[in-house]
Amino acid sequence: MSRTAVIEGRVEYREGDGASMLIRPGLCEVEQGAQDATLSWVDGASHGATAMPLSDFQRYLLSAAIRWSPDGGAVEPQPLRGLS
Repeated sequence: MSRTAVIEGRVEYREGDGASMLIRPGLCEVEQGAQDATLSWVDGASHGATAMPLSDFQRYLLSAAIRWSPDGGAVEPQPLRGLS
């Protein structure tokens, strides 16, 4: 079952062995598996998705860079923290 979350801080992912890339702030869907969390989002006309280790995902939750949406998605993103 997927849950809605809000990206509110600096959240990065890596495509293969490439450089780290930022996920834009806003809503995303999260599907947690046994070893990873898959995040998917829409940014204008493009769609993005990535799988990250659960340890990284938990770190983002603890730092409040990602927070769970309390009502399934109808939230206003808060001001960004930690981006400069």
